[in-house]
Amino acid sequence: MSKSTTSKRGASKRDAGARLRTIGRDCTCFNLRKATRAVTQYYDSILQPSGLRATQFSVLTGAAITGPAPVGRLAEQLGMDRTTLTRNLAPLEKSGLIRTGGDVTSSGDRRARLVEITTAGRKALLRAMPLWEQAQSSLIGRLGTQRWRELLHHLDAATAAV
Repeated sequence: MSKSTTSKRGASKRDAGARLRTIGRDCTCFNLRKATRAVTQYYDSILQPSGLRATQFSVLTGAAITGPAPVGRLAEQLGMDRTTLTRNLAPLEKSGLIRTGGDVTSSGDRRARLVEITTAGRKALLRAMPLWEQAQSSLIGRLGTQRWRELLHHLDAATAAV
């Protein structure tokens, strides 16, 4: 191998390393996912006594807000794709916290699966709410109210942009 080939490979590896560091520092997706994992772990730890994870709490909240709704509408409300939502619904349905069925929707589509929170799901949500309020209040306290409001504003703008 010639010296110039070895030198090009070394430069290429350095270039790749610099590009990767730039991605880690500047990539919107990389940094949002990193922040989301950290926030989710934080909420999970506080919600743990309720038996619900943050993702389950979110799905139950969405189901309670939308009322009986087709999977697609609930997925849209939660900003999830249908496949991911369906995967997240399975343990909630198995636990009796939500029910899904093939009832006819207002559009008359017999294939649409409706998602509905059950009485047990509402009770689980109500038991978890004080823990959620604790997590929310604590996180806002750590961020500061102004920064928290700005964060929500910027997250809405990022969601709208894509």
